Amino acid sequence: MSVLPALLRDIRACTLCAPHLPHGPRPVLQASETARLLIAGQAPGRKVHESGIPFDDASGERLRDWLGLDRDTFYDPARVAIVPMGFCYPGKGKSGDLPPLPECAPAWQAKLAPHLRGIRLTLAVGQYAQAWHLPDARSLTEAVAAWRAHWPQLLALPHPSPRNNLWLKRNPWFERELVPALRERVAQALAE
Repeated sequence: MSVLPALLRDIRACTLCAPHLPHGPRPVLQASETARLLIAGQAPGRKVHESGIPFDDASGERLRDWLGLDRDTFYDPARVAIVPMGFCYPGKGKSGDLPPLPECAPAWQAKLAPHLRGIRLTLAVGQYAQAWHLPDARSLTEAVAAWRAHWPQLLALPHPSPRNNLWLKRNPWFERELVPALRERVAQALAE
């Protein structure tokens, strides 16, 4: 019998970081033992905190485009797991959202990972997910540029936020070379 449903209930009821969350806890994730694709993000933004739906914002639109997935497939937990480094919105900082709170990933990631046995491809989206999944990478650009190093099981991606438009403009190879290969690999992983 699976313990994942109980673990997901525990995560969604977590208040570990409550004293540090200006908008209160509202853990947002989706996962299933049958999921083939794992999107390891950073932390929910304000819009996601309000809706309770992962990547329910402009970043999600861009990410779905990069992956070549429609909303129904993206939000099907039987196919796609979305597990950020921080499950709750950490609040706003001087130049965007604050980073994921440091208590969250150590408390939950190791407990959750063994139950995601069906994963064929992990996407480390943004610097905080990359620090967890690719701890030897020196920078986000280096991790993304070295995409073939962990292919086809793990891939580093920049955060799809509109705030990263300058990075995308400076790195045109990303959308020219990596995105087509990513779409093909995502389709393959979901079909396995």
